[in-house]
Amino acid sequence: MKSDFFQPAPLRSELSFDGRRRVIIDRVSPEIDGGRFPAKRASGERMIVEADIFTDGADTVEAELLYRPCGAKDWVSVSMSPLGNDLWTASFITGAPGSYEYTVRAWVDHFLTWQKGLKKKIDAGQDVAIDLKIGAAIVELGAARAKGEDAGTLHHHVGILTVGDPVTAVDAALGEELTAAMQRCPDKSIATMYEKVLLLQVDQRKAGFSTWYEFFPRSWGSEPGRHGTFRDCMTILPRISQMGFDVVYLPPIHPIGQTKRKGRNNSLVAAPDDPGSCWAIGSADGGHTAVHPELGSMEDFEAFVREAELNGISVALDIAFQCSPDHPWVLEHPQWFRWRPDGTVQFAENPPKRYEDILPIDFETKDWQNLWTELRGVFLFWIGKGVKIFRVDNPHTKAFPFWEWAIGTIRDAHPDTVFLAEAFTRPKLMARLAKAGYTQSYSYFTWRNNKHDLQQYLTELTRTELRDFMRPNFWPNTPDILHEELQSGSRAKFIIRMALAATLSSNYGMYGPAYELCEHLPVAHGKEEYIDSEKYEIKSWDLDRPGNIRAEITAVNRIRREHPALQQTADITFVRIDAGEGREHEQLMGYVKRSDDGRDVILTVVNLDDHHTQGGWLRFPLELFGLPHTQQFMVEDLLSGNSFTWNGEWNFIELNPHHMPVHIFSVKLPS
Repeated sequence: MKSDFFQPAPLRSELSFDGRRRVIIDRVSPEIDGGRFPAKRASGERMIVEADIFTDGADTVEAELLYRPCGAKDWVSVSMSPLGNDLWTASFITGAPGSYEYTVRAWVDHFLTWQKGLKKKIDAGQDVAIDLKIGAAIVELGAARAKGEDAGTLHHHVGILTVGDPVTAVDAALGEELTAAMQRCPDKSIATMYEKVLLLQVDQRKAGFSTWYEFFPRSWGSEPGRHGTFRDCMTILPRISQMGFDVVYLPPIHPIGQTKRKGRNNSLVAAPDDPGSCWAIGSADGGHTAVHPELGSMEDFEAFVREAELNGISVALDIAFQCSPDHPWVLEHPQWFRWRPDGTVQFAENPPKRYEDILPIDFETKDWQNLWTELRGVFLFWIGKGVKIFRVDNPHTKAFPFWEWAIGTIRDAHPDTVFLAEAFTRPKLMARLAKAGYTQSYSYFTWRNNKHDLQQYLTELTRTELRDFMRPNFWPNTPDILHEELQSGSRAKFIIRMALAATLSSNYGMYGPAYELCEHLPVAHGKEEYIDSEKYEIKSWDLDRPGNIRAEITAVNRIRREHPALQQTADITFVRIDAGEGREHEQLMGYVKRSDDGRDVILTVVNLDDHHTQGGWLRFPLELFGLPHTQQFMVEDLLSGNSFTWNGEWNFIELNPHHMPVHIFSVKLPS
């Protein structure tokens, strides 16, 4: 007796589909949230697509990946290859920045099915006379579809299969000429098209590979203590370029409010000559589309952007959607802010902290449409001034639908823009910002400091769906974050964290000159903030101070530029390093990266212990390259210039942190 709870699936009353489409296409990857959001690649990167593809019975299946720019009429087709277990793959190299779409098509190939069956019968010694006539009919249909020389070739083979002597007919049936001609005119009349057309966002090259340097323009005056200008900053661009950085990121360059201005070390009362926090945006001199008068004019800023480009550097601007109480928007659009019962505007606070110099914007305002348009207009204004890269402050505290709309519409007109999300927040919020359009994301790298945590985090970033839409940008420090790992002032630790950021991620950055000068004093014990923070005062830097690591940074950045293997993040393999008695070494970490074409192989080994020499036996994964475990090969340390011959997969590694805590090996394998 059937349960009362059993309800059979409803039958379709009408067959409104073509049931002859027998091929199943499933689990297409990448597919972000069922196709709701695009996958991401940088221009020139390889886009790999995989899918489960199969049909009933033993028929032979063929499949192709289709892709095109959004709005284009014709698809570009790439044949897919089987990987085993009904998994198929294909790839293509991405083109110019913009929006693309892709899907998968598959069909039963009756010619290949026939050809495979024919060979089995021949191998079994069976009569194939009828089979040849069946094949002739299939080839004749192919001739009707074919064009040019292929049509003639196929008509010729129809004759051979129909009236030729058996030996000649069999040779022709299994020959390369017939197979190739039929493959060029497959019968796709009842092919299965995947049920969705998926989206791909192709970004400019620096979205996938970039090296960022953050500095405060106001600290670069021609005289100590004098407010720097854009013209002053032009003089340091060659130095930054020579160090190997190709993006300079400027904290907010806008007028700074006077009301509740912060003093040095974030004090609540500012002295008359304190410049204030540049994140307290807006004064009588303007708001988010103005420059601070002491930095110079708008023409000076545009000249700075042009000079940076001449030095191979792109300028990135900080966009912080918050306002000083003096911002013009507070007077012109009071409805965009929250007001308290006593008639005062609600400032930002995170008890016990109070940020009275900053007013958050109310994204639940009834005037949200005008607000959204105005905020998007800030990006468009600076794009008009030559800026294409933006670091956005605390985007997770603004409405997610706004970002999806604003970034999407901006990219429609300016597909080469890059947006970096400064969101040190919960994982799902970070992921959603990336899905909503952010090109790059700050990450948890700063707080991943031991071997286990680093390897686990990189595995999450590169072996889950995150790899297809969230690009990490690793920063060992920022003006807000001086991690306790750096507070010891160990020069080796600064080199270690820089080298990890630069070789684990294809995008990395640092706040300088604090980093290369190994600034390490916190405002207080247990705090991650710099004492005498540049956020609240004008500093004067001695760039040649003893103990700096400028040479090491320059060397690592040069290696990154010269080696494509380090210009991507996703292809990373962690290697085993033994400390003895079969124990995994906890202080030595090694990992292999390969370029897209497989020609460039880099092995990085880092001693995470900044005080003691560490040694161990490293196992190089020769099986990744199809080589035997006993293979002899060469490695060159790109930092020291020394070369070594390694005999087989196990080799001894030792690193003295007081000399150099890092090996970056170029691995020379036999072809």
